[in-house]
Amino acid sequence: QVQLVESGGGLVQAGGSLRLSCAASGGTFSRYGGGWFRQAPGKEREFVAAVTWSIGNTYYADSVKGRFTISRDNAKNTVYLQMTGLKPEDTAVYYCAAVPGYSISYSYPSTYRYWGQGTQVTVSS
Repeated sequence: QVQLVESGGGLVQAGGSLRLSCAASGGTFSRYGGGWFRQAPGKEREFVAAVTWSIGNTYYADSVKGRFTISRDNAKNTVYLQMTGLKPEDTAVYYCAAVPGYSISYSYPSTYRYWGQGTQVTVSS
């Protein structure tokens, strides 16, 4: 059983940066793919970024491509989401998630087995 804990959210002005962290425990996290999703009030949870477990291939939603960077440090059992050029529309609760092994699609919430509790990111204009 893998437990995920996000941190690093907060309030930032438009154009600013934040780095989210997702610390994993209870499993061999290096063998899990990691993903970030977000959910704004009244909206469905949407894919943000993902990183595969072995080679470390990365995938991004078009809305964050070029601004956000996902990475992982297997020695620390942690996945990061570096967010730059933040916009008010990036405001949401951000969730990290983990899926064992490979997946054919990292952009669907149903792909993931484990979820964190979420961290709030608020971008003011």
